[in-house]
Amino acid sequence: MTQLALVIDLNVCVGCHACVTSCKEWNTSGSAGYMSDDRPYGADPTGTFFNRVQTFECGEFPNTETVHFPKSCLHCEDPPCVPVCPTGASYKRPEDGIVLVDYDLCIGCKYCSWACPYGMREIDEHQKVMKKCTLCVDRIYDESLPEERRQPACVLACPTSARLFGDVHDPESSVSIAIRESGGYALMPEWGTKPANHYLPRRKTRLKIHEDELVRADNPLKKEGKLPKPKITDPSLDDVTSW
Repeated sequence: MTQLALVIDLNVCVGCHACVTSCKEWNTSGSAGYMSDDRPYGADPTGTFFNRVQTFECGEFPNTETVHFPKSCLHCEDPPCVPVCPTGASYKRPEDGIVLVDYDLCIGCKYCSWACPYGMREIDEHQKVMKKCTLCVDRIYDESLPEERRQPACVLACPTSARLFGDVHDPESSVSIAIRESGGYALMPEWGTKPANHYLPRRKTRLKIHEDELVRADNPLKKEGKLPKPKITDPSLDDVTSW
């Protein structure tokens, strides 16, 4: 049985959010839209996203690093969000393993969001229905597109090729080979949901940091003295610059 999924390489993800914006752009105007945004520049912004990138610092100075961790629906092989849905709106497609939501049946009860251990369900506050990643199901089967373009929007947008897409049940697929050869792992396997999406671990080289590298070089201005203070009559930036 086919199981389509994403494989994300944490070693080359730079946290650029190209996957987030491309996902939003494609899906808000597609069959999964629309994806509302309220007060995006206000004090209490809220919005609907299928994909988010969590960025955090780990380690202790001076051995610290920044980790970018993209997260979206993991299209579990045993999705807990499906059996708790009282209307059958959440379902898993038998032909490709994609977990979807039927908006016509969804009543916005949020049971699926409570059941999902990964926090990947979001409610659209305007349409009052639950929404999630669809693996761009309306794109990957669109025969009007060239075959190489029939991939999720986030995969096509990634500038570092940190995202792979394919059938994880096919041992010869690019995603299966990447999981097998690079030590790919599922997120929180202890929940027994069998996530289809996998992550490739960070494979960094440890650097030896010398003590003198932790001290900033003296600012040349300290040696040469402070810059001369301009006179009141001297022209200002506004006087000589055309905005």
